[in-house]
Amino acid sequence: MIKSVLLLIPLLLFSGDQPKQPEIRMQAEFTFLRLVYSGSGWMGEAWAVDYPKADEQFLYALRKLTDFGFVNTKNRALPLSDAELFQYPFLYAVEVGYMELSRQEADRLREYLLRGGFLVVDDFHGEYEWQHFYRQMKKVLPEYEPFELSVSHPIFHCFYDIEELIQVPGLQFLYSGRTWEKGGYRARYMGIQDEEGRLMVMINHNVDLGDAWEWAEATAYPRKYVNLAFQLGINYIVYAMTH
Repeated sequence: MIKSVLLLIPLLLFSGDQPKQPEIRMQAEFTFLRLVYSGSGWMGEAWAVDYPKADEQFLYALRKLTDFGFVNTKNRALPLSDAELFQYPFLYAVEVGYMELSRQEADRLREYLLRGGFLVVDDFHGEYEWQHFYRQMKKVLPEYEPFELSVSHPIFHCFYDIEELIQVPGLQFLYSGRTWEKGGYRARYMGIQDEEGRLMVMINHNVDLGDAWEWAEATAYPRKYVNLAFQLGINYIVYAMTH
């Protein structure tokens, strides 16, 4: 059922005026797109943490774990200023505790989200990084508040049925034994939705899906974290492509 829906995806129509009846693209294609943003953090380019290996390994798993025939084998990374952004319904960003958005970038991201785009943020931890991300998102969507998602939310059941939301740790777990970083003791799976109830932003706070994807082949990294990280990522894509 999901596959048949995915192959009849309405175009997002990000450019130009939206017609009364949306066009239908019979041969849909999904591209994993990472957000390039300005900010500090890792070597001054926090957006590039785990890039490109995490993205490439996720796409490999996506093709192996599903029969989706519409997946582009090449991932991409674009800044908000790039006009091609509006061709892609799915956008992934990491280390957003260091993200800095100009007024123009915030307006651009707002347009992307309100016109049907879906943003997944990942790999940021603790109260300081949360507050910084919150302030940036208030530039983008000042009228909407993030809220905690229960495990019963459709995004956790649109492909895989996920029954428990645990903390997926970063690679540091292998030498620290801790699932948490920077005081972020509790995993928070949150969202920002529009007035119709469509999730526009999926927030993985105190969670590091990217590391689980990147180091999936490491035998010391527990399978339960790898499995959940891939299942969540696939569910996020299915949700983005069907809402």
